Amino acid sequence: MPVAHQLIRMKILDDRQIRQKIKRLAIEILEHHFGEPEVILAGLNNNGVEFAKLLLNELLPITPKDMQVILTRIRLNPANPLEYTPVIEMAPAELRGKPIIIVDDVANTGRTIFYAIQPLLAVLPQKVEVAVLVDRQHKSFPIKADYVGLSLFTTMRDDIDVQLKEKEEMAVFLD
Repeated sequence: MPVAHQLIRMKILDDRQIRQKIKRLAIEILEHHFGEPEVILAGLNNNGVEFAKLLLNELLPITPKDMQVILTRIRLNPANPLEYTPVIEMAPAELRGKPIIIVDDVANTGRTIFYAIQPLLAVLPQKVEVAVLVDRQHKSFPIKADYVGLSLFTTMRDDIDVQLKEKEEMAVFLD
């Protein structure tokens, strides 16, 4: 008789821990961009934008008056990144020569972030960095996260479920 695999759901970050990591990441971002007039947070799709909003809310009270932090979105299909060309919701002229931080909730293989860079190739930003809440350590693409909330060694079969909606309690689960 075959053994049935039970779904084991383990909470690896609770609301308090996520908020603490977001504060730390905001401080790191500010330290690395001290003296910059502008920094752009480019959230990927839905959860990446939610995470970028949380970072922005932490950054705004501590950002110097001569620095502006701007939020935008990069839209792409993570399941099939070739289905349509990834799009960033800011005009190329607004991105040129500025530091851009691609923000996502989880970096798995690096594929989504790899394709998210595509719309930035025609822009010539000052630099492109990556911020993620959870970085999984089995990349298939040459992507390195610069700002990481939690680094995890998992199997390819494990799933990371990130819940970031402000209305509910935030949490990260390993399934």
